[in-house]
Amino acid sequence: MPGLPPTLAPPAEPVDVPRTAPDATNAVGTALKQVLDERLRRSRTVDPVFARELADRLAALVERGGKRLRTAFTHCGWRAAGGSGDTTAVLRTGAALELLQACALVHDDVMDGSVQRRGAPAMHVQLAREHWAAGLHGSAESFGTSAAVLAGDLALAWADDLLTETALDTPHGRRLHEEWRAMRTEMVAGQYLDLRAQARRSSAVDEALAIATLKSALYTVARPLALGASLAGADDHVLCALRAAGRCAGLAFQLRDDLHGAFGDPTHTGKPADDDLRSRKLTYLLAVALQLADAADDYQAAARLAPEADPRSAHAVEQMRAALTRTGARDLVETKIAELTDMGIGHFEATGADTAVRQEFASLVQRATGVAPRRTEEVA
Repeated sequence: MPGLPPTLAPPAEPVDVPRTAPDATNAVGTALKQVLDERLRRSRTVDPVFARELADRLAALVERGGKRLRTAFTHCGWRAAGGSGDTTAVLRTGAALELLQACALVHDDVMDGSVQRRGAPAMHVQLAREHWAAGLHGSAESFGTSAAVLAGDLALAWADDLLTETALDTPHGRRLHEEWRAMRTEMVAGQYLDLRAQARRSSAVDEALAIATLKSALYTVARPLALGASLAGADDHVLCALRAAGRCAGLAFQLRDDLHGAFGDPTHTGKPADDDLRSRKLTYLLAVALQLADAADDYQAAARLAPEADPRSAHAVEQMRAALTRTGARDLVETKIAELTDMGIGHFEATGADTAVRQEFASLVQRATGVAPRRTEEVA
């Protein structure tokens, strides 16, 4: 293309215009492929070994996908703020979120020592195995960890580049970037507090909720809703309502994920069902269970969930699961999820979005939390 600076990518090819959030989750795959193809081309010009062993592997992780809820909530926020017409910026923002999620997953797996992600070996595990198979010098584990950190950094760079390009091409780019910048800091804060809580062997309920809010609720729902609304030029009232809705729905989503982390089926979740328990990860589920055990003088349950307990064996993990159920914590978390889901629906209604968009949000929340909102009938 004559006259085009070599550092600029050609315009993205048009994709089918998504009319609903589920349409957006499908369409973002096409947008992602376009972005990844361009990033991989650039990577090969930098160095073919780097491209083959790291960039290609990262792209494969992104393309394996997940629920892509962040894209769906971005589209929903855009529609709630009156967005209509061309969805290119919405889809590219969604694609940036998917790349950021890849960064978070790769780094999270390293920090948690998780061995599986999206039904395949985690990034650091793949890289360590490649090191071992090639008979390279040094520690295969150390190589895998270090290279995976770089892969996560690369995903973050790609995400930031894409969001910046999108912001520069929209009249509401400053507000979009402000939401993005806040979200990145919240993510890091939540991850650090998570690591700190594990190091301190904390069991505080308030601390567990703060981590869940920063690390997941804001990042998964609240900020994506606000990013989408920013693209539509939303006013402060709509943005505040969306952030409140997203905080509640996002926290409900994280509490559901906590239950999956303790009781889930790996064939459905794509990750082991006992990592959180073996590492004694501070979750609201664990914190509440200890609180209930202490209140009921259930010394056996308290001992199984205590910071000094050793949950590395399969038998110890099963004892922890039994304690989480017997104390009533599992049921209490289910109740909390339902309450937060309904609160999220209520806050979303305050945006003044039309019935179709409210129904769409309710459907997304149900998909994320596994709970049918009790307010659904009111918006039907």
